[in-house]
Amino acid sequence: MHLAPDRDAWRRLVADGLVAAVLLAIGLVGTAAAGAVQGVDPGPAAYPLVVVAAVAVAGRRRWPLTTLAVVTAVTTAYLVLGYPYGPVLLSLFVAVYTVAAHRATRTAAVAGGAALLALLADALVGAHRAGPLGVMPAAAWVVVPFAVGVTVRLSREATARARGDEARRLADAERLRVAREVHDVVGHGLAAIHLQAEIALHLLGRRPEQAEAALTAISRTSKEALDELRVTLTVVRREESADPRAPAPGLGQLPQLRDRLAGAGVPVTVEVSGTPRPLSVAVDLAAYRVVQEALTNVLRHAGPATAAVRVGYASDEVTVEVTDTGRGGTTPPERSGGFGLAGMRERVTALGGTFSAGPAPPGGFRVHARLPLREVA
Repeated sequence: MHLAPDRDAWRRLVADGLVAAVLLAIGLVGTAAAGAVQGVDPGPAAYPLVVVAAVAVAGRRRWPLTTLAVVTAVTTAYLVLGYPYGPVLLSLFVAVYTVAAHRATRTAAVAGGAALLALLADALVGAHRAGPLGVMPAAAWVVVPFAVGVTVRLSREATARARGDEARRLADAERLRVAREVHDVVGHGLAAIHLQAEIALHLLGRRPEQAEAALTAISRTSKEALDELRVTLTVVRREESADPRAPAPGLGQLPQLRDRLAGAGVPVTVEVSGTPRPLSVAVDLAAYRVVQEALTNVLRHAGPATAAVRVGYASDEVTVEVTDTGRGGTTPPERSGGFGLAGMRERVTALGGTFSAGPAPPGGFRVHARLPLREVA
């Protein structure tokens, strides 16, 4: 369970060890060369300081502040003793960069400021004093890595925030999708059950045999709705215990949907034009949900009515249309702007299709959706 973090820690330790080894090699080889250029003999006593500064870098990401303190102290001693400017400053460069890249800006600024004061003290009053003109080259060994480290850290934090925002956006989109699926399944089932219960209550006292048929339809509709809801939630949760053979809702289930509506008292005809063809899961589900939600609206709002479903298959698109003979002229609020129509529109437009809904010219209500067979990313 903790193997991945341990592996990451070891990788960082090995990488930092390699950086330290490179700095050590450069220091051992380059110090004498720097002394020759500057006309200063480093002498054998300079090399232990070069070694300590380079080796300290091996712990730079595990103990960045401690590493910077050690490297700063060693580098200051090296310069105060009059040894030549040389590769030892590379170790200081790396240490300052690490603190700026891995610690808060305020903490890094305090630590970098202390290192800068040490270098400036040598440049102003130490063995390498060169007056005010010598301040800028010495300061660059702290200011430049500090600026680079802060920039890298801020960029890394911005990338992490962007990833977090994207993850939240995807989670919100997934929650909306689940809510829409549950709304479609539960809303349709409850609308049918409500209408059948009203019929049963109306007939219970006078025609109990017909009331029994309505109650039987309620039982069947509720079981079908629960089964469909279970399939929907199973797809979302990826439950291993669920039946993987349960079909996802699609246009192939329109006959069952038609029978449920007929049992609820709404005669529905289904007409298919063109040659039926396999559809992608997203397009098939969206087309089915549009028909389901439109028929649910007929149950809820159309009053005594019949409905017609037309499905058209073309070479590059599939269209679905649902019309009814109900109260199209007085559109209820749910039809004009409710969650059902909004959900249908979102489903269709997300796949690059078009959606329209409104009163039909002869009377009643019409819902029409066009879905391209190639999904839009």
